[in-house]
Amino acid sequence: MMRQPITLVALTALLLLAGCGPLVQIGGNAKPPVSLLTLRASAAPLPYAGPAKLTDSIGVDLPDVPGALQTLRLPVTTSDSEITYLVGATWAEQPNRQFQRLLADTLAAHGLAVIDTHQSAASPARTLSGTLRECGLDVRGAAVVRIRYDAQLATPGNRGAPVALRRFEVTEPAGDQRPPAIAAALNRAANRIAGDVADWAKSGG
Repeated sequence: MMRQPITLVALTALLLLAGCGPLVQIGGNAKPPVSLLTLRASAAPLPYAGPAKLTDSIGVDLPDVPGALQTLRLPVTTSDSEITYLVGATWAEQPNRQFQRLLADTLAAHGLAVIDTHQSAASPARTLSGTLRECGLDVRGAAVVRIRYDAQLATPGNRGAPVALRRFEVTEPAGDQRPPAIAAALNRAANRIAGDVADWAKSGG
């Protein structure tokens, strides 16, 4: 049986595909990072001690973030109108997700009944939400790491209830600007803010 000749249209399609390179690329050419950076609560949650009153419960929402923090890279503020990213610094997970867990663990360590709304059908009496506006290195003057969290404490489903608003901001010196040292400074700053947030939430906002 004679082979059918390749038509001009089919030949053109093959050439176009060849020019596009592989359709699926596994792994890529980039080298894997030497290590991944994390945020972790320094205060351990209290051990489970039986049922908690639903009226004392609190949920922690995932903080919103600006575009500069929607990445696994660590931002460096170099001027009032410019940022870069720290070479060699890669988060294990986006910082707002890590900060959410750190907040929840710290609230629990302060004796608050934290409800994970993704794993429980119960709705918490109050919800902590907000925006993680800054989480990175600032070299506009003396190098510091800065975390800024604009928090909201509200009662879900109760439109008449007041909403408590507060800004939390902490800086830590950043003498060593290598990624592990910056991540450690950010972790200290995050834990300081989380402690302040827990005290604020425990007092009723």
